[in-house]
Amino acid sequence: MAAALALFFKLIPLYITVALGWVAGRYLQASGRHIAGIMLYIVTPSVVFSGVMAAPLSPEVIALPFLVFGLSSLLGYVQLKLARRVLHDGSANIIPLCVGSGNTGYFGVPVALLLFGEEGLGLYIVCMLGTTLFENSVGFYLAARGRYSIKDALWRVLKLPSVYAFLAAVALNLAEIGIPDIFVPLFENLRGAYSVLGMMIIGMSITSFRGLAGNVRFTALAFFGKFVVWPLVAILFWWVDANLLGIYEPAVHKAMFLIAITPIAANTVVIATLLDTSPRQAAGTVLLTTLFALAFIPVMISVAF
Repeated sequence: MAAALALFFKLIPLYITVALGWVAGRYLQASGRHIAGIMLYIVTPSVVFSGVMAAPLSPEVIALPFLVFGLSSLLGYVQLKLARRVLHDGSANIIPLCVGSGNTGYFGVPVALLLFGEEGLGLYIVCMLGTTLFENSVGFYLAARGRYSIKDALWRVLKLPSVYAFLAAVALNLAEIGIPDIFVPLFENLRGAYSVLGMMIIGMSITSFRGLAGNVRFTALAFFGKFVVWPLVAILFWWVDANLLGIYEPAVHKAMFLIAITPIAANTVVIATLLDTSPRQAAGTVLLTTLFALAFIPVMISVAF
């Protein structure tokens, strides 16, 4: 219970940041759409690049992002098929982003630092890259298919820089080429901007606190996929690897479990805003899951860890 209370207080600044974003959008006419472009094309690739450059890479560690990416893609595709059966307002294509990814960066990094320390944080970031790759490839593609042809959607995916930032960082890391010292403060500042702007954009996207749930079916599907299906898959992987495969250490299992229980990614709002695909529905659902996670994460961590 002490750990749950410590996490509870640790998460409070994140919600204050969301509230400040709402104030900026409501009273200062701050544009979430402009910030969304900066986040997607500049800040996020920078965080991905610096995270991979700092991680100790081995074949097993390099495989982690692709393992998480595969699980996210499978969950997102299955949930999309289900969503198309019950949602008929054009919002179904956002469901894969809601279910397959999570707020592993803006929300999860501070929690991982609290739980795992500096050493465990690097391992968590490597796992987190799997959801980032999903968001910027398969997740973006499935969301874009709601408005664009296959050709146009694939072209938009190819223009996303996070995938190239990941591949470049892996190549440089394996070649034992580090980030020059003069640029280290720059990447540290960008990581701070990543957390602050990512949470604020959620608040900016909420023009009214009335009817946050929007389409209740959409919200129910998102909650079920994110807080029931994903954690069950992470627990199954934990059990299979610990009892049968023996590939990864417990720190990896805990990192993947934390990824599974984070709220819906703030980048869902970023992508929905850029594609103009139900951005208010996405923002409301993201905010609801973020509020729910304030209690959900401390309880799940205290039970599992």
